[in-house]
Amino acid sequence: MTLRLTHTAKTYPDGTKALLPTELSVGKGEIVSLLGPSGCGKTTLLRIIAGLETPDAGSEIWFDNDNVTPLPVERRQVGMVFQSYALFPNMSVRANIGYGLKMQQLPKSEIEARVTEVLDMCQLQPFAARAITALSGGQRQRVALARAIAPRPRMLLLDEPLSALDASLRGTLREELAVLLREFDITAIFVTHDQDEAMAIADRVAVMCHGRVLQTGTPEELYRNPKSPFVAGFVGNAMSLRGKADGTTLYLDGGALTLPARGEGQTVFVRAEDVCIGDDGPLRGKVETVTFLGTHYKIGISGITPDTIASIHAGQSAPKVGDMINVAIKPETLMLLPQEVDVA
Repeated sequence: MTLRLTHTAKTYPDGTKALLPTELSVGKGEIVSLLGPSGCGKTTLLRIIAGLETPDAGSEIWFDNDNVTPLPVERRQVGMVFQSYALFPNMSVRANIGYGLKMQQLPKSEIEARVTEVLDMCQLQPFAARAITALSGGQRQRVALARAIAPRPRMLLLDEPLSALDASLRGTLREELAVLLREFDITAIFVTHDQDEAMAIADRVAVMCHGRVLQTGTPEELYRNPKSPFVAGFVGNAMSLRGKADGTTLYLDGGALTLPARGEGQTVFVRAEDVCIGDDGPLRGKVETVTFLGTHYKIGISGITPDTIASIHAGQSAPKVGDMINVAIKPETLMLLPQEVDVA
């Protein structure tokens, strides 16, 4: 199923604009993430798609060729997975998954067949008779997904699906969730504030801030070609190099850099993996922090710009705190972005 939002907005009675007029299209079977900080409007947008919030007049929500804007949630045929999972603790796994089908008053044989199908898909057969309280966090997540999928919804909506889990579980379950969603072959939209989660699971990401979608694209597009300072900073933690641009030269506190194009009126950004420590670097700064992260060190460097910048250093050893070091940044790794687009 495809989704199309046109001029979709939400203003609360007190005048708060939770969502500014938004256009968004999602292809059949596509997995799209709404990514942004708390309060940016992503959950409001998800609830409007679900039918849990009424949008402003003039908004339109289309499922394929059906305008579902006036339809209540129970008639939109969407599956939902909430942050808390909202499972019934007094029921078994099988009973939880079959609950929605029972409410639809389907024949018992069809309920059994559908429940068995999703138990197999989600690798939950060994736990079918187990109580929800006896499951791990990851198993509960799979039950919530199975319950949402069992009624064969037109679309699956997920609100912060991994945030209730321990940090140690999230990495593994990100990959598991990505695999499951593709096995379901269903159009899915999920809300998250975690860029790693969005980039690991989604086919396409819509970055939101202050009630509007700033940029949509594949994870690679957003990382390599951000269109605004906010997107550059939020996706991949790019750092601003505050200095004075004169033609293709950027003058910083710790030296000068060659820019890939004229830099007047632009904000210059770089990512930590492109800040290279080496004896022949044209920039000079002081090591403020050294953090060992297993495969690499993260080095905090002061004196190059007014803010401390970071370098991902892959050597077998690292400079010491207090050392003066040279730093190089290749022109092609620098991102020049228009200042006026920054809405953060």
